[in-house]
Amino acid sequence: IEINKISLLSILHAVFYSKYSQNVNSPVIPPPTVRIVHSGHACNVEEERHAERVYTIREGETLELTCLVTGHPRPQIRWTKTAGSVSDRFQDSSVFNETLHITKIQRHQGGRYYCKAENGLGSPAIKSIRVDVYFLDDPVVTVHQSVGEAKEQFYYERTVFLRCMANSNPPVRYSWHRGRDVLSQGSDKGVEIYEPFFTQGETKILKLKNLRPQDYANYSCIASVRNVCGISDRNIVFKLTNKTVSPSIKLLVEDPIVVNPGQTVSLVCITTGGEPKPTLSWVSSSDSLPEKSVVKGGTLTLPAITSDEAGVYSCVATNNVGNPAKKSTTIVVRAMKKGRFWITPDPYHNDDNIQIGREVKISCQVEATPPEELTFGWLKNGRALRSSERMVITQTDPDTSPGTTNLDIIDLKFTDFGTYTCVAALKGGGIPEISIDVNISSTTVPPNLTVPRGKSPLVVREGDTVELECLVSGKPKPIILWSRADKEAPMPDGTLQVESYDGVLRIVNVSREMTGSYRCQTSQFNGFNVKPREAVVELIVQYPPTVEPVSLEMRQGLGRPVAMNCRVLRAHPSRVLRYEWRLGNRLLHAGHFDQSDETEYTVKSLNREGWGEYTCDIINEAGAGRCTFLVTAYPPEFYYDTYSPLWQNRPRVYGFKLQWTQMNPNAVDRIVAYRLGIRQVEVCVCVCQEITVEGTITKGELITHNLTELIKPEAYEVRLTPITRFGEGDSTIRIITYSGDGFLIRSSGEFHCSFEEEPICMFTQDKNDDFDWTRHSAATRDTKYTPNTGPSGDRSGSKQGFYMYIETSRPRKEGEVARLVSPFFNVAPKNPYGITNPPAYCFGFFFHMYGKHIGTLNALLRQKGQAATEGPTWSLSGNQGDHWKQAKVSIHPTASFQVVLEGIRGPGIEGDIAIDDVTLEEGECRDLPAVSEYRNMRGVYP
Repeated sequence: IEINKISLLSILHAVFYSKYSQNVNSPVIPPPTVRIVHSGHACNVEEERHAERVYTIREGETLELTCLVTGHPRPQIRWTKTAGSVSDRFQDSSVFNETLHITKIQRHQGGRYYCKAENGLGSPAIKSIRVDVYFLDDPVVTVHQSVGEAKEQFYYERTVFLRCMANSNPPVRYSWHRGRDVLSQGSDKGVEIYEPFFTQGETKILKLKNLRPQDYANYSCIASVRNVCGISDRNIVFKLTNKTVSPSIKLLVEDPIVVNPGQTVSLVCITTGGEPKPTLSWVSSSDSLPEKSVVKGGTLTLPAITSDEAGVYSCVATNNVGNPAKKSTTIVVRAMKKGRFWITPDPYHNDDNIQIGREVKISCQVEATPPEELTFGWLKNGRALRSSERMVITQTDPDTSPGTTNLDIIDLKFTDFGTYTCVAALKGGGIPEISIDVNISSTTVPPNLTVPRGKSPLVVREGDTVELECLVSGKPKPIILWSRADKEAPMPDGTLQVESYDGVLRIVNVSREMTGSYRCQTSQFNGFNVKPREAVVELIVQYPPTVEPVSLEMRQGLGRPVAMNCRVLRAHPSRVLRYEWRLGNRLLHAGHFDQSDETEYTVKSLNREGWGEYTCDIINEAGAGRCTFLVTAYPPEFYYDTYSPLWQNRPRVYGFKLQWTQMNPNAVDRIVAYRLGIRQVEVCVCVCQEITVEGTITKGELITHNLTELIKPEAYEVRLTPITRFGEGDSTIRIITYSGDGFLIRSSGEFHCSFEEEPICMFTQDKNDDFDWTRHSAATRDTKYTPNTGPSGDRSGSKQGFYMYIETSRPRKEGEVARLVSPFFNVAPKNPYGITNPPAYCFGFFFHMYGKHIGTLNALLRQKGQAATEGPTWSLSGNQGDHWKQAKVSIHPTASFQVVLEGIRGPGIEGDIAIDDVTLEEGECRDLPAVSEYRNMRGVYP
């Protein structure tokens, strides 16, 4: 363990004190730039054409668009389906990261997608790409007869239209076949093929004029988008015979069907005609069938039916001939609810009380389904009551709602006092009766409403539970209806009126919007049918102050003043407001508001102890609202488009170029240096060094520092802290992670591989070739190797140096291939503020092609997500002499790519080809070898 600690410490010290190279660049202030690159499953991408890029993709494939941005500070990236408006967002919101990823894209997701990058420097950078989703649905053939001739036999001596239609993008083309014969316009006098203008070319119609015997055949419609996006043709076959006829059906049920709740209902539908055989389906007036329904053939079963499942059910038969056949029936589920009553005193006298000798009407109402089955009966003190001259019973009253019965008591006598019961029932049975009791006595009096003392106005705090109360007297007590009295607004439950049987309205979690006047009034139901009584309750909801700003970051240099302002927007109660300013838990200042609605606290001279979180609490009886101010210095911001790793041509270490900006250098004192700390992730030991800064940092200035000798594949935590002459500013941290599956080429360093180490720079042997390249040096090569071919040393002439070659001795045969494949390289701009499109790279290598049987050496380019290149970018054949020579070729990849070196065996064993010192760097090739150095060579120049 101690040895490991000492080893780790020595490595970290070596990293910082002997291997780091510092490079603080001159000011670079790049505004944001943006470029859209694609991966995923594109069928085609039309690049800049009339300032428009079109990305074509097949429905169901994966769309992946990446927004490559540059600029300092790091731009914020946002994907939208408009140029920035929030009115047409997709997937519920905009996407705030570099990559837009949509799996199994659907046709409605096509459209124009915009990538917007902005960092506060210059104008935002915006690029767009139009996504076109291609699809082709299965075609459908429908058959129709000419209008007005649909009587008698459907297809005998008639003109018939076969219409083919398929949804597609791009527009579909149709072709018709009769059996194996292709039908075209003019090929048959009895056939016309046309596209009506009103269908805009989407529907292809085959017209058979005055049917002939040969017209009875199999017709196939083929829908095609010409294999665009690899979408194959779709076809459908329709068999036309002299028996072809549109569907007809019959329902084996009554209409309507009246059932009791809980019953199982079966609806049976049968076909009575139609060729081809029609298919049957069921639909409901509620748009969808009940979840528990069962459809089997033409039978629809609804087990344990409920009132919610009542409605119209339709059987639909279709065979694509003529119009679908449809038959419907209505299911009525018996139900009774809401039994109510009301008492009407003598209507001929202006008196709300019941008096002897006057007339009294008792009304009873019940909601019933079906209403025509509703029956009423009346009881007095439990005994049946029949209609008479003084006791007049009416089952329905044209002046009142349906389902109402009235009992008129004329010339009220003392003996008429008692309990009257209205009994409602349905003739079909199975539904329990509803009984409503109404007491008529000398104590039966109209209602009166009052608000209890101390219950108005009611003062509560936001979030509490409150009960509004109205006392109702009278006999019988009516239902109380609550509503808003001061404005046309809904009640807390969303309705305009709320019923209460005890006069209490209970509101849970009351909010400030519920402040106002509430009206309670008597209903005619369950009481007297007289002018409503009403009262008003005032509700006052207290809530803590709403303040601004809720949270604000304030950046200021040491020794400078900082003014913080906290303002009250609204509060209840708004009087007796007080405030408290704190730094952390320390009280700084407190007081009361006078005429102002804001309070300000000023730090006259900011020092290091003054950095931190300042809070201002504005307090009333209901609580406190808080403004928060975070006062500190601006931390640096890492540039997250730093390309990594920096290739060093050494197997056990890698490098990294740190890039950062100071977010707002004018908001802090002049920065004289940065403290750089680095440690391996999950290791406690941290080594620090100081990076001095010359001059004043300007806004957006890019600062760089090279880290070297980082151990593969370890990840490192890097911490940067700005230092002023007054102290340290805020720190920022990022994690550097080694990635071995891709290399990015920067102007600060090229990819270079001399094959000196066994990993051979992550080159791999192609699995689909015939044999492999071999790594060797002249010092270790077998002395019995084939003479008169191959090199005697590596490219530098060293016998100890290594190179790669193809061994062409037996069992190798002429034409066999060996391929050496590089790691993936990511396409990267040459610098953060200047993008070439597409970027250029110079691919170089040294080759040795000596021997009379030399075959061919090819250099190829492979791009991720794309088919193999048709031919090599560089090629050379035949004996070139016993010399190492250099080849260079410019390549222009548009996606992540690999370079491939391909050796092809010649006609004999003296055909060894060797390569060494492979390089790849940004930009077009310079200092190209002279053309005279090569024979039979292609693609030397870019």
